[in-house]
Amino acid sequence: MKKRFITNLTLLIILNLLIKPFWFFGIEVGVQNAVGEEMYGFYFSLLNFSFILNILLDLGINNFNNRAIARDHDLIHDHLSAIIPLKLLLFLIYAGVVMGTGRLIGYSHEQFSMLRVLVLNQFLASFILYFRSNISGLHYFRTDSLLSVMDRTLMILFTGVLLWGNITSEPFRIEWFVYAQTVSYGLTLITTAVIVRYRAGALIRHISISRSLHMLRKSYPFALLILLMSLFSRIDSVMMERLLENGKEQAGIYAQSFRIFDAASQFSFLFAMLLLPMFSRMIRLRQEVNELIRIALPLLLVAGLTLTISGNFYKREIIDLLYLSHDSNSYRIFGILITGFLFVSTSYIYGTLLTANNNLKQLNILAASTVVINITLNLLLIPRYEALGAAWASLISQSFYAVFQLILSIRIMKLPLNGDIFLRFAGFLGINLLTGYFSLRIPGWVPGFLLLLSSCVITSLVLGLIRPAEFLSILKEEPE
Repeated sequence: MKKRFITNLTLLIILNLLIKPFWFFGIEVGVQNAVGEEMYGFYFSLLNFSFILNILLDLGINNFNNRAIARDHDLIHDHLSAIIPLKLLLFLIYAGVVMGTGRLIGYSHEQFSMLRVLVLNQFLASFILYFRSNISGLHYFRTDSLLSVMDRTLMILFTGVLLWGNITSEPFRIEWFVYAQTVSYGLTLITTAVIVRYRAGALIRHISISRSLHMLRKSYPFALLILLMSLFSRIDSVMMERLLENGKEQAGIYAQSFRIFDAASQFSFLFAMLLLPMFSRMIRLRQEVNELIRIALPLLLVAGLTLTISGNFYKREIIDLLYLSHDSNSYRIFGILITGFLFVSTSYIYGTLLTANNNLKQLNILAASTVVINITLNLLLIPRYEALGAAWASLISQSFYAVFQLILSIRIMKLPLNGDIFLRFAGFLGINLLTGYFSLRIPGWVPGFLLLLSSCVITSLVLGLIRPAEFLSILKEEPE
């Protein structure tokens, strides 16, 4: 299992490093620079609003399905027949709730026009993730890795042509960006459906309402968890847009830094995609999971601390490089949000382990507590500090959630603390904080930034946090 994790993680990282940085820092930044902070904030707040209620499209089905198929591959036929009709019904419910809620909170005609397309996009994305949960559950990780970047690749192509292809004399409009996503998701959905059809046979052999209802009963704890996590990670921009007179502008300012945080979080999410089916199967077979944790944890924490340290020392230079215009608080917002990536990375390991072990009651209680903390902090901080207050609320919430997931994992799973890893990370942190301080004294920010990144890489190797020899040994000695 360790060899499978390393080989497929390597493929995932390579593919995502080729595609997603250009998406986040080329396409999304290009779109925001083209349409301005206020118009992008208009889109960003609606996107997050549709994303929060996205759980109605899923109700935890994807995670439940992935875990179940990983444990027993023969379940796929019954699951497809029960889940596909169910997800079509859930789309109608989701669309109705989103539009009804939007009317209750007073969205305008222009906001509804975009929201309708975003609702369709969320449906397409949800169905793609469902089909991919079958593919990864069957342990076709390489196929799933290629599919994970297909939609973004198509979006880069279509949006890039609209942004820089000079095919129209009109200025770029945010609606074009949304429509490009629709076409890309549609093509990706067709591709994933064909692959699942090839791997599993007929997509729907028979329709059973009782089986579909059984799926809902089994998956609702997953649904509640995803909803709660979406609330404390996405509600900030919606609250800004509603609480502040200049809410759209503040949401756009917040989006500048959140985009980088979200891009980094996608890297951590790659680990969770692989770890959930692997942890599920290992737990069912009563295999030791800590060995896999000791491989994944240092990789994520090295990435998390490197980004946190370099992002805080060079936050001004990074924001100036990416954006044509920004607020005076943009640098501080970026430093605060990027620090949260460290806690998100930890959460993706221990939260995934608890999910695989079916400890959803404990996770839901923890997530609900985090929602209360997050919303309370946002209500207190946003009216006074605007986007900066939302950033602090996010960091405090993410750190609370991650630390208590670690505590729960140790208590429930009887895991060792792996204190030697955290001790080495204390040394990693101290050395690179000093390096960062001295790097600022070097003329020109690029040499100093590269020195700091090099120090992080070298320190991780010297302290044994990243051990290439161990990875090579696993690849050579362990069979698939």
